[in-house]
Amino acid sequence: MTDTAELFLGIIALAVVVMAAIQVAAIFAGLRLARRVDQLATQIDQEIKPLIANLSALSSEAARAAALAAKQAERLDKVFGEMVDRVDKTLAVAQEFVTGPARQGMAIMAGVKALIDGFRGLRESSRRRNASRPAVEEEESLFIG
Repeated sequence: MTDTAELFLGIIALAVVVMAAIQVAAIFAGLRLARRVDQLATQIDQEIKPLIANLSALSSEAARAAALAAKQAERLDKVFGEMVDRVDKTLAVAQEFVTGPARQGMAIMAGVKALIDGFRGLRESSRRRNASRPAVEEEESLFIG
């Protein structure tokens, strides 16, 4: 072999050694990176689990509070419904209390008015009769027969 061939062979061997060293360094860097990613995942898992537990407890408390609020709203609606019914009944009783005697009073007043009109009618009819009698008597006295 010639000197140039040995030189090229040495260069090739050196390049293979450099490539092997780079590959070993890349493998160590990959392993180191994998270890760090695993540590990061473990740390995130440890920090997020309590957060998820707190969020879960918070959401269950919010659901319970919403259920209680809905129940209270139903109770309030029922109470107001009963109150409206009672107010309606009370107003109806009060109206009947006021309008019943008023109707009776109006009926009594109508009866008194009819009675007064009746007496007036009798008085006027007796006046008419009295006014018409003298004319009849005058006619009878003029009648010869």
